[in-house]
Amino acid sequence: MPFFLIQASYSAQATATMIKNPQDRAAAVRPVIERMGGKLHGLWLAFGEYDVVAITEVPDNVSAAALSMAIGASGALSAYRSTPLITTAEATEAMKKAGGVGYQPPK
Repeated sequence: MPFFLIQASYSAQATATMIKNPQDRAAAVRPVIERMGGKLHGLWLAFGEYDVVAITEVPDNVSAAALSMAIGASGALSAYRSTPLITTAEATEAMKKAGGVGYQPPK
């Protein structure tokens, strides 16, 4: 299953709600991902451009897009970014495949 790096920022309203009612958002998000046939490997709060960083596995790009749409439609986020990840084994396979492509740079 493909891995994805999720980076998100909460809306001001969502942050205010969590301050009033502290909660483990990983516990809320995990079942949603699992219903899609995926797995949440971890969810962390972060300082900086994004408030949340997560590593997920979902069956395919359509599932990743559906997850993004479902979470985005809630209004709880002001930003959401999903980056496909590949394993080092997949990267090695890509390197081997790239070696036989025959691309010629501009001359």
